[in-house]
Amino acid sequence: MSEDRPARPSDIARAALEAARAASASRPRPTRRRVAGPRRSWSGPGPGADDPQPLGRLVDSLVSNEDWSSRTKVGSVFGRWDAIVGPDIASHCRPETLSEGVLLVVAESTAWATQLRLLAPTILGKLRAQVGGDVVTSLRVVGPTAPSWKKGPRSVRGRGPRDTYG
Repeated sequence: MSEDRPARPSDIARAALEAARAASASRPRPTRRRVAGPRRSWSGPGPGADDPQPLGRLVDSLVSNEDWSSRTKVGSVFGRWDAIVGPDIASHCRPETLSEGVLLVVAESTAWATQLRLLAPTILGKLRAQVGGDVVTSLRVVGPTAPSWKKGPRSVRGRGPRDTYG
C-alpha cells in the first residue's frame, strides 16, 4: 500500500484475517481424547428415552416405580365417579368410603337407594372394567340418615340422652 492514499476497510479486514491465520497456524493443535463409555447414538425419528416425555407417561412410570398403583386405583374410584357410573346416577348418589373392597355409597333418597341396590351388579361391572377387579368387590348402598345420638361403634338401647328428663 502506498502512504499517500488512505487504507480501505476491506484492506484492513484482509490484513487482520491474515494475522489471525498466522497466529492460529503457529499455535500447537490440541489432541482429542476419547471419553470412556458407550458412544452416543441417535435415537432416530421416534422419541427416545432422553427426549422430553409427555406428563402422563412420566406420572405412570412414577406410580409404578413407587408402587402407588393400589392407592391411585382407590383415588380414581372417587375422582372419576361421575364418568364411571354416568351423570344421571352420580347426581343422586356419592361414594363415601372404601374399605377392604366394600364401597359405601350414600343415596339422596330411599327410592334412589333401592334403585342403586338393583343396579349394583351393573355398577360393579363398570368399576371392574374401568378401575380394576380387585379394588371394589362389593357395593353397600344406604339412604339418607337422620341425625344420630350414637357416638362410636357400641351403643345401649334406649331413648338416648333425653331419657333422664323425666
